[in-house]
Amino acid sequence: MGNNNIKTALVTGAASGLGFELALLLAKDGYHLVLIDIDSAKLEAAKANILKEYPTQIIVMVKDLSVINIAQEIYDDLNTLNIDVIINNAGFGLFGTFYETDWERGSQMLHLHILTTTHLIKLILPGMVERGSGKILNLSSLAAFQPGPLMALYYASKAYILSFSEAISNELKGTGVTVTALCPGPTKTAFQSTVSEDAAENKIAFNMACAKEVALYGYKAMQKGKVIAIPGVFNKFLSFLPRVLTRNRTTKIVRKIQDKNRDC
Repeated sequence: MGNNNIKTALVTGAASGLGFELALLLAKDGYHLVLIDIDSAKLEAAKANILKEYPTQIIVMVKDLSVINIAQEIYDDLNTLNIDVIINNAGFGLFGTFYETDWERGSQMLHLHILTTTHLIKLILPGMVERGSGKILNLSSLAAFQPGPLMALYYASKAYILSFSEAISNELKGTGVTVTALCPGPTKTAFQSTVSEDAAENKIAFNMACAKEVALYGYKAMQKGKVIAIPGVFNKFLSFLPRVLTRNRTTKIVRKIQDKNRDC
């Protein structure tokens, strides 16, 4: 990966779903890849599938991104490799009332969504600014626009990602580096199987989208330097609701949707 004319992209949660689809799009455009995931077998399979389609160079890293200071470990492993694109895609959900859900699992989710995402950008961003180019795509969610009873920590963490992305995007104007927050609604990915340990509760099927389409939408938005990318007309409408309704009202609506999902 020493050719200065070839750019390198880092993708977390790259073994399946949106991460894999985004990695495919990057490979198609000639990027070299650093693919990170906790699932070794699926990660190697993803690498093999990408290489069947596109002759690029791929580094795989098996990492648990919910571990404290894992971003520093990743950065150290990269050594002197310049990263031109960061896609912070890895994530999972936790369903249930806050007082009943497992704290260890909730803490892992917060470390992954907030601390690892932020730290990874903190470490790699200065090099991007110094080179005068770079793109960052952070996976937020439609959940970022309102509170989410029964998935309180998940919704709050996605709101953080959106707010953080918008703020540093503003700071980076004129540097050649752009930040995009992709805010999809429910998407058919492996995320659905990790929302809850109880498969019967995996009912987040409302307004379900295709991972390939969401990835393409987000990828195009990132390449254009768009700050917020919300795929789907209905999702755009839903993101606008908190502006016209009271926060109390939108919170009640989300609670009804979550209750319906759980009761299905």
